[in-house]
Amino acid sequence: MTAGPPLALTMGEPAGVGPEIIARAWAALKKEAQPFVVIGDAALMRAQGVPVQTLASAGEAAGAFGRAVPVLDTPLPAPVAPGRPDAANAGTVADWIEQAVNLVLAGEAAGLVTAPIAKAPLYAAGFRFPGHTEFIAELTADAPFSGTRGPVMMLTAKDLRACLVTIHSPLAEVPELVTAERVTRTARVVHESMRRDFGIARPRLALAALNPHAGEGGALGLEEIEVLGPAAATLRGEGIAITDPLPADTLFHDEARAGYDAVLCLYHDQALIPVKTLDFWGGVNATLGLPVVRTSPDHGTGFDIAGKGLARADSLIAALRLAADMAAARRAR
Repeated sequence: MTAGPPLALTMGEPAGVGPEIIARAWAALKKEAQPFVVIGDAALMRAQGVPVQTLASAGEAAGAFGRAVPVLDTPLPAPVAPGRPDAANAGTVADWIEQAVNLVLAGEAAGLVTAPIAKAPLYAAGFRFPGHTEFIAELTADAPFSGTRGPVMMLTAKDLRACLVTIHSPLAEVPELVTAERVTRTARVVHESMRRDFGIARPRLALAALNPHAGEGGALGLEEIEVLGPAAATLRGEGIAITDPLPADTLFHDEARAGYDAVLCLYHDQALIPVKTLDFWGGVNATLGLPVVRTSPDHGTGFDIAGKGLARADSLIAALRLAADMAAARRAR
């Protein structure tokens, strides 16, 4: 596999664990084929105790990666205190994301990996998006894309790919939000992504039920009969291999996971609990259905441990490796 352009890695919230885990990820990956370039503050990276090389362009990353962390330097306007986010830096954090997306759209970076951001300081500075995913979707809205548009959130751990039909929705609202249109659109995005981003020629999808025992024939809920079953039948009519809704309590053990390539989960905890049980430290968040490859660690900013040397880079390392694999699959098509 040829490395292609570097991955663009945004520094995330500077007062969180992002700079620390980037330094540790570079130390673990500096001898691997796929380099990355950090979009962030070079001085803050140097403060992590690793060699840093500032670049004039992303194309210089491959030559520098083996000996230093390559950085496209956009300095922060305010000092950084670990664990204490400052809204004065929020505009620069958002600029890093936009710069990285533009590098990928221009073909100067193979994919985008985002270290965690803190929403409160961004909102205080006027950021109008719920989070990374929606912002990146907006930034790529006018870019050519031949598939079904997402974004769809996918969480991965080991051999599990769990894709969310709803994300951060109150549980009481989920039954109303799980519509046939939402399920079928999510499934199309996932099906196409399995082929485009994972090289799976004939993806096998599983569909989780909403109710216990998949509704027990209607005795424990009607969503499986009225919404989920018909949606699955529609998808099979389009040539997508997807199961009828299956009880979630038997969907995630080893033998069950061997029967599908990705599973559609209907609400947050239905996906996140099995992912974090399988690999609490190494889970990855990937965004499907966008013109750019995008992954991120499956954890937050870690303000409580920032600057204490306790942060683990497992999830970021896994996110970088997954982004490299997805980018390579896209190049191979």
